Amino acid sequence: MSELTAHLDVPLDRGAPAAARRAATAVLTGWGFRDDDWLDAAAVVVSELVTNAVRHGGGCIELQLEAHGGRVTVSVADGSSVVPRRRDPDGDGGRGIALIEALAAAWSVQNYQGGKRVRVELLPCEVA
Repeated sequence: MSELTAHLDVPLDRGAPAAARRAATAVLTGWGFRDDDWLDAAAVVVSELVTNAVRHGGGCIELQLEAHGGRVTVSVADGSSVVPRRRDPDGDGGRGIALIEALAAAWSVQNYQGGKRVRVELLPCEVA
C-alpha cells in the first residue's frame, strides 16, 4: 500500500467534532480499514483532538490523515500555540489526553503556522 493523505478544513463550531469524526471514518473506510473496533477508536481520537481545538485552540482547524500500510497518523492543527496537557478530569472535561494516550501508540505536538499541530499515531490495523 502506498502512502495516502487527506487534508480537511473543519469548521470552528460545536458540530466540528462530529463532522470530523464522520469524515475521518469515511476516508479510513475508503482506504480499506474495516475493523469496526479500530475505526471506533480512530473516531474517538479524531473527536477528542477536534474538541480540544474548538475549546482551546481557535483559528482555522485542519485535520490531516496519513496512512502507510496499517499505520495511520491523525493530526489536528489550530491557531493556538498552547500545548495540550493531561488534566484532572472534572465536570467540564479533562479526559481527552488520557483517552488519546489509551488509544494511540504515541502522540506529539509541533509548532505549525503560528499555532500547533497535535499528531497521534494510531495503533496498527490490518488493511483489507
